[in-house]
Amino acid sequence: MENKELIRLALEAREMAYVPYSNYMVGAALLTKQGRVYKGCNIENAAYTPTNCAERTAFFKAVSEGEREFAAIAIVGGYEGAPKDYAYPCGVCRQVMMEFCNPAEFRIITAVSEEQYVERTLAELLPEGFGPDNL
Repeated sequence: MENKELIRLALEAREMAYVPYSNYMVGAALLTKQGRVYKGCNIENAAYTPTNCAERTAFFKAVSEGEREFAAIAIVGGYEGAPKDYAYPCGVCRQVMMEFCNPAEFRIITAVSEEQYVERTLAELLPEGFGPDNL
């Protein structure tokens, strides 16, 4: 799957965000190694700590369906309207990615549009990460 298509799906997922407190909408599209895509959005909660990020929503949906091997994730975020800046995954989301992904191979695509994006590996965004191989 091309990056543009994955970004388009992340933009679609962003529209489903439940963000009555921050108004910061994030969408993610997670690509499995088998070519399936799982979309996720951020879901806020009045108590704040139960809030879940778009990336983790996508991962948890995929894992709950039996998926364990992932190739890439596209992430878009911002306030109402078109995204203006890149939205990178938080530390907790990076740690969840570390649980299921090869850090040298897993691609993280942050975008403001289908044409304007940055691609990095998990290893670049989480150097010296701690994962299953560390146990």
